[in-house]
Amino acid sequence: MNKEQEIRNTYKIHENGRVGEVQIADEVVAVIAGLAATEVEGVASTGGNVTNDLAGKFGKKNISKGVKVSVSPDSVSVDMALTLNYGYGVLETAKQVQEKVKLAIENMTGLHVNSVNVRIAGVNIVKE
Repeated sequence: MNKEQEIRNTYKIHENGRVGEVQIADEVVAVIAGLAATEVEGVASTGGNVTNDLAGKFGKKNISKGVKVSVSPDSVSVDMALTLNYGYGVLETAKQVQEKVKLAIENMTGLHVNSVNVRIAGVNIVKE
């Protein structure tokens, strides 16, 4: 079996001549953003489509699904699609997601976040 090696974008965030350097893959930034978003109360999932919701029910969650990051040497821009739980204010929840994602990326990577764009792709209606 011959698998093609996946091409990944990595970004140098620290260089020290005596010890080495630290590089971070853009997928890592996307996972950080996805995890931070799903920690906000009212966010059901990232991605916002039926396939992801079905996969999530079977334990195959992909936290970075629906999250796109653009990383340059000095900044990050994030675009994400979310599914919200019914009953939560869209504007307030989206603002909390923006703040939490920005803070998580800046604290964990040291990169500056220029923007966090949130698109509400669906609403999860839970029957009791």
